[in-house]
Amino acid sequence: MDFKQELVILLSKATSLHSEDIAIMISLPPDQKMGDYAFPCFKLGKNPKEEAEKLKKKIVLPSFISKVDVAGPYLNFYLNKPEIAKNVLETILKSKENYGQQKEKRKILVEYCGPNTNKPLHLGHVRNMALGNAVYNLLQFLGNDVHPVNIINDRGIHICQSMLAYQKWGNNKKPDKKGDHFVGDFYVLFAKALKENPALKEEAQQLLQQWENKDKPTHELWKKMNGWVLNGFAETYKRFGIAFEKEYFESQYYEKGKDIALDGLKKGIFEKDETNAIIAKLDKFKIEDKVVLRGDGTSIYITQDLYLAEQRFQDYRFDKLLYVVASEQQFHFKQLFAILELLGKPYAKSLYHLSYGLVNLPTGRMKSREGTVVDADDILDEMSALAEKEVRSRYPTLSEKEIKRRAEFIGLAAIKFFMLKVDPVKDIVFNPEESLSFEGETGPYIQYTHARACSILRKAPKKGKSNYLALKEPSEQGLILLLSRFPAMVQEVAAQFKIQVVSHYLLTLAQSFNEFYHSCPVISDEKELMNARLALVDATRQVLANGLGLLGIHPPEEM
Repeated sequence: MDFKQELVILLSKATSLHSEDIAIMISLPPDQKMGDYAFPCFKLGKNPKEEAEKLKKKIVLPSFISKVDVAGPYLNFYLNKPEIAKNVLETILKSKENYGQQKEKRKILVEYCGPNTNKPLHLGHVRNMALGNAVYNLLQFLGNDVHPVNIINDRGIHICQSMLAYQKWGNNKKPDKKGDHFVGDFYVLFAKALKENPALKEEAQQLLQQWENKDKPTHELWKKMNGWVLNGFAETYKRFGIAFEKEYFESQYYEKGKDIALDGLKKGIFEKDETNAIIAKLDKFKIEDKVVLRGDGTSIYITQDLYLAEQRFQDYRFDKLLYVVASEQQFHFKQLFAILELLGKPYAKSLYHLSYGLVNLPTGRMKSREGTVVDADDILDEMSALAEKEVRSRYPTLSEKEIKRRAEFIGLAAIKFFMLKVDPVKDIVFNPEESLSFEGETGPYIQYTHARACSILRKAPKKGKSNYLALKEPSEQGLILLLSRFPAMVQEVAAQFKIQVVSHYLLTLAQSFNEFYHSCPVISDEKELMNARLALVDATRQVLANGLGLLGIHPPEEM
């Protein structure tokens, strides 16, 4: 039973408020002594305290609520803890991995990653991939038809710079390392050589011209080098636990938005300026105007994005399209969405930019070859190596294969959780050692708690009849209440894509479980109490697993 939702139904019958508004208004009191749910009565009349008193008298309490108190302008609801224990635990143990799921059934596209094919993925992509994958998991968990897509930036001057360096100094070599790193080396080589020889800039421009003129040898080299990079990306995606249903390539679409710009001009939606450029006037949206096609007829980035939005709608007929892109593109997306609205596109209001901030490392850590950007593979390797040290020190008798397997999933959990526990809009400083701690606000801490629950269940005798009414300890009741809130929490997160709320919920749940574990002996001679506590352990294990799954983190049975 979703107790918050039941409370919404109860209050919607007793007031004139809409259920959607009530759901937003209901909050959790800062202290459990003040109740389990609080409802503010400000919207019910001029004197909210009097309105709270009236509402209290009007409500017929269902069995899952033990009492209601008026506290100033608030109505505080206390759940009937012994009664809800049976309901909550049996619901979780019956639903298993489906606990918390809904049946929303919207078609949603999630576009994330968006790499360039001249170099490896970097630390910023790690945050992007963690966030994009978590949003994908969350929306799918809620019953939507979700499609993960990627945009590959595979053309332009930066690509040609890597190609030119390979032409000059590559000696037709094949990759002797991951393909994206191999090509990235030539991009770095070009940047260094350019400082000594500025004429290389013009040569790269000429190579771009040859590419745009569809020169055959240039295109063959471009395809070969792009293939190496894409194979390298695929290895990183697999390691990170993500996959894309469809990849859109900039090279196939960069000129195709021109027709949209010309059609908008023909219909009088766009206009020309003194340079003959086609302009979208955006003053009605209170943002500055945007060039959608240059005066010489060449396209710009937004020209391509106009076409891609249309193409994706034709491909999927989506109800919503999420762009997971760094916050420096915020204004670009405001303009893009406004222009699509000007054009009367039916999907214009179904687009959403999920932005995120920068990722930095503590000063002096992991300088890359360029001195500024840290490769994703390098940070994943370091996380795995650091986790391996921890596993070896804790479990020296494990096989080499098992040590490396555990190190990999612990390292991934550490970096994903660190990226996802912070509000996406905030910049973060990623500290590898801190993120790997088995204690504190980390992914490995939650994994360790899940493994602890699994260990208790493995060692326990076979379960029999449970007496849920015996679960009277504050740590037991607090844990049950937290478990009951998982479905509502998931829905609230999905409304605004605040993935960090899932992370904080899991931390609170892990802490609550560990408090219960230390204060209440699970294995005891009181069989019915023991069985009830084992059910509580199993339910907690299940919800931890479900929550970790949303974040793309493996829930291990052993650490």
